[in-house]
Amino acid sequence: MLFIEYPKCSTCKKAKKWLDERKIPYTDRHIAEKNPTYEELKEWHQTSGLPLKKFFNTSGMLYKERNLKDRLPGMSEEEQLRLLAADGMLVKRPIVVMEHTVLVGFHEKEWEDKMNL
Repeated sequence: MLFIEYPKCSTCKKAKKWLDERKIPYTDRHIAEKNPTYEELKEWHQTSGLPLKKFFNTSGMLYKERNLKDRLPGMSEEEQLRLLAADGMLVKRPIVVMEHTVLVGFHEKEWEDKMNL
C-alpha cells in the first residue's frame, strides 16, 4: 500500500494515525517532494472510478489563487492531469494506492469498507 501525504496536513496525520493504530503496513511518500506523475495520476484516476475533480485539493491556496474552480470545467482531462502532475500541492491528500483500489481523502468508513476491516 502506498500512502501519499503532505506531512503538515492535519487530515493526513489523522489518516496515518488510523493506519498505524490498525497496524496496516504502508510505504509513505511526501507529495511535495515526489509529486505524482501524469502516468500515475491517470492510472489512479481510472482505478478509483472517481471524477477527476476529486483529485484536486479544492481547499488549497494554489487552487484558489489559480481560480481553478472556474477554469477546470473548460479543461480537457489530459490538461487537468498535467496540471495535477505539475504541482503536488494541487492534489488532494492523503491518497492511498492499493492493488485494485485508490482512495482519495480520508473518510474512515470508506477506508474500513475498502480495506475489508
